[in-house]
Amino acid sequence: MPMGKAYDRQLRSDIADMKNITGRPGSSITAAQFLARFVGDTPWAHLDIAGVAWRADAAPQCPKGATGFGVRLLDALVRHHEAEAAQG
Repeated sequence: MPMGKAYDRQLRSDIADMKNITGRPGSSITAAQFLARFVGDTPWAHLDIAGVAWRADAAPQCPKGATGFGVRLLDALVRHHEAEAAQG
């Protein structure tokens, strides 16, 4: 994501240290900008699942309700890193 100062400015608030929501334009990016303020030098990733976390109706690839979007991705990531760590 093209994170930067222009998106970071959208987190400014007149009444709080920062906003945790900004609006539609660049919302995935500003969510990542928000998280970046807390992770320091720790490697991290932001999965924007707001629009795909729930299905109102069933589809061939997913039943109605919670989709579990991103779960398989995170599982594969953890397994990959575990396998690399085990190999030394």
